[in-house]
Amino acid sequence: MSAGRSLPAWADVVLVPLLAVAAAFGVGGLVVAAIGVDPWGALVELVRGSLGSAEGLGFTLYYATDFIFTGLAVALAFQGGLFNIGAEGQAYVGGLGAALVCLHGGFLPPWILVPAAVLAAALFGAAWAAVPGVLQAKRGSHIVITTIMFNFLASTLMAYLLVNVLRPTGDMQAESAAFPPSAAVPSFKSVLALVGISAPTTPLNLSFVLAMACALGVWVFVWRTRTGYEVRTVGQNPAAAVYGGISPARITVLTMALSGALAAGVAVNEIMGVQNRLLLDFTSGYGFVGIAVALMGRGHPLGVVLASFLFGMLYQGGAELAFDEPKITRDMIVVVQGLVVFFAGALEGLFRRGLARLFAARLRPGEAGETSLPARVAEPGGELP
Repeated sequence: MSAGRSLPAWADVVLVPLLAVAAAFGVGGLVVAAIGVDPWGALVELVRGSLGSAEGLGFTLYYATDFIFTGLAVALAFQGGLFNIGAEGQAYVGGLGAALVCLHGGFLPPWILVPAAVLAAALFGAAWAAVPGVLQAKRGSHIVITTIMFNFLASTLMAYLLVNVLRPTGDMQAESAAFPPSAAVPSFKSVLALVGISAPTTPLNLSFVLAMACALGVWVFVWRTRTGYEVRTVGQNPAAAVYGGISPARITVLTMALSGALAAGVAVNEIMGVQNRLLLDFTSGYGFVGIAVALMGRGHPLGVVLASFLFGMLYQGGAELAFDEPKITRDMIVVVQGLVVFFAGALEGLFRRGLARLFAARLRPGEAGETSLPARVAEPGGELP
């Protein structure tokens, strides 16, 4: 093994992200120490605020739900060789689809209305994401540029609709009317109460279950289906895909549509699970954080779930830390998040090369007490390759 060769899969998925997180927290600790706060105490407070109580854990999982949706959206696009930066806008437009169904489907029973609204959100998000896919597949427009522009278009469109079309008469807030109670995604507290378990009031709702199901579905789709194999083939070598009879244009549009549908899950969690109405900027930057989550999760659903949990801890624990320690502001928590992105994305190659050298030295024949395969074959009665 040389430095230029790839690491074992477990080291690539586990060790590299762990080193990135450790480095980010190390540098973040120096920043915290520079303002006169004990770094270890701040870290303990961050973990306690995010995991130290049922309420803190509920908020952590609530934030993680949004990051799972957007992280999966970006990761799926990665598998197809696409850098989807438009999850923010796709989630925003997905909220429009969910809101239209919720506002006009109040006569439906909950077991029909809620799935219909979730499906509408997915369809709106998919349609919005498919347009940049078509532009790249048919016109060669770069997906990064078009998805960035579509984020601005989505923001402008939603502002116009909420101010001029969806806002109730006489209401000064740029938001829609309240959804009917039958459109709400049940909270975890209400579900646990059905089996006699008391839980604190948090925004955590069954969207978390949907997010975990989406993670499993993405893994099955990408690694256990023929279409998923085509997505990976186009992502790794479009020329070879064409030689194998795969249409890169079809796969590009399909991948972007599925990516947009996943991003729309943020709308389910936010406007159907918590707010019960369509609001301006309800996405709160979750689409952009999803890029960091996908990078840190190595584009794998399991990695995305773990990275989402980490960012959920940073959001919830950071809020608690900023509340208890006035010297640490919300902006400093954003700095730590940026450091995680920096080390997990820009410098992950540095960690990988260092680990590759360590593994190469460890596995070099003769140095670790091992005998090389050719030597073993040459021995009397030696193994065959």
